[in-house]
Amino acid sequence: MNQRINNITIVGGGSAGWMAAATLATYLGKGSCIRLVESEEIGIVGVGEASVPHIRQFNGQWLGIDEIEFIRRTQATAKLGIQFNNWGKIGDSYIHGFGAIGRSIGPLPFHQFWLKLFLAGRAAPIGDYSPQTVMAPRHKFVPRDRNAAPDSPFADIAYAYHFDATLYARFLRELAESRGVQRIEGMVVEVKQHERDGDIAALVLDNGTQVEGDFFIDCSGFHGLLIEQTLKTGYHDWSHWLPCDRAQAAPSESVTPLTPYTRATAQTAGWQWRIPLQHRIGNGYVYSSQYLSDDEACATLLSNLDGKALAEPRLLRFTTGMRKQFWNKNVVAIGLAGGFLEPLESTSIYLAQTGITRLLSLFPQQEINPALRERYNADTAFEYERVRDFLILHYHATQRDDSPFWNYCRTMPIPDSLRDAIALFRTDGRYFRNGEDFFALPSWVQVMLGQGIIPKSYHPIVDEMPEERLIDQVEGMRSMLLQATESMPTHAEWVERYWKAG
Repeated sequence: MNQRINNITIVGGGSAGWMAAATLATYLGKGSCIRLVESEEIGIVGVGEASVPHIRQFNGQWLGIDEIEFIRRTQATAKLGIQFNNWGKIGDSYIHGFGAIGRSIGPLPFHQFWLKLFLAGRAAPIGDYSPQTVMAPRHKFVPRDRNAAPDSPFADIAYAYHFDATLYARFLRELAESRGVQRIEGMVVEVKQHERDGDIAALVLDNGTQVEGDFFIDCSGFHGLLIEQTLKTGYHDWSHWLPCDRAQAAPSESVTPLTPYTRATAQTAGWQWRIPLQHRIGNGYVYSSQYLSDDEACATLLSNLDGKALAEPRLLRFTTGMRKQFWNKNVVAIGLAGGFLEPLESTSIYLAQTGITRLLSLFPQQEINPALRERYNADTAFEYERVRDFLILHYHATQRDDSPFWNYCRTMPIPDSLRDAIALFRTDGRYFRNGEDFFALPSWVQVMLGQGIIPKSYHPIVDEMPEERLIDQVEGMRSMLLQATESMPTHAEWVERYWKAG
């Protein structure tokens, strides 16, 4: 007979805490007691306002959230990808777009055929062959073209959102509470552990309330109240590969045009983000304190805003890396409590969501099977490490030598897995996805090409295609994408017509 865990306590609110609460209530709610402890005195980071397309599946399929309601409640806009400026060298610009590049031909991906023409000077940049990277710089957007054929790249367009993370947390809180989650206000002042095995037994709040639990989820942010401060789990520090350790964040007034992409502009000692929402623009400068002072970072951020600042910059400190275990004893760390990978590719919300859904798939009985815990830790660590490698690629694949920061990034030793992937791609444009690596081939292709890693050759099978057919396939795709995009509404028109918050 199953002896299920019925008493689950979540520590910390914010997006991570309330995502966990809403999901657990949806799938474990019947017969379970799910409580979330948070204090109004503790603010949330609340700057993770860009996402990846996975959020649409999480919201819609996992939680049953209506897309339009989510968009209006969180002041969201569409995101087709990220524009990277000045990363390969100053003056460079490319867009890492969601979705496929062109259309595969037989066993080979489209970019292999494009590569033969490009190396011969007979093809446009790779951004001309993907719907998202054609639409984005023209400020166009539709979620799908209802008149498109089923196999058309416009039949279902991959997109994500820019949104207000604080409003998202509030929206999820309402959803979770409507499904039975109990919110408890209070500051945790003591954590009690069972003497027999060190498992967490209860939380003691500042008002004397004691909150017990069979299973705990740590969503307490960077300091990891349970996973680190109590259980001393340990942390893998990756700052030697990802040296940025601070961020200044500030909102600014909206400006036109309303861009359907995030902007990441490389600066002297890091990079600046720009995230357009319906009601404002989110901005921040992620930088290394070893190479830049807080005052200098603040001044750089404010001098590069597109509109008037709406608040003074807020300083955030972090160390890039991950816990040595995400699941330790009867505690699972979700979100920033589990690890931090800087927001360069907007993976923070995604990693929290996959941590939650992975927990559900491996959810234990009262007597926790160590094999479940080991599998959770292995799969989560793999995911973090692969995202880590993709982020390192952005910093390392540069020709910039204009500052000590970029000289360090360009010359630093990198993980063997990343070094091997770059070497293989540089030879003939091949990249092989590693297991369930989140970033698939199109992402790696766009970033490597965008930052100057140009293959010397291409796959030998490409030469079997007659030249006339090759040109027709490659340039036909470019022509079709450009033509289809012309008739689309602008992003601003789409938001005003269908998504505008009341």
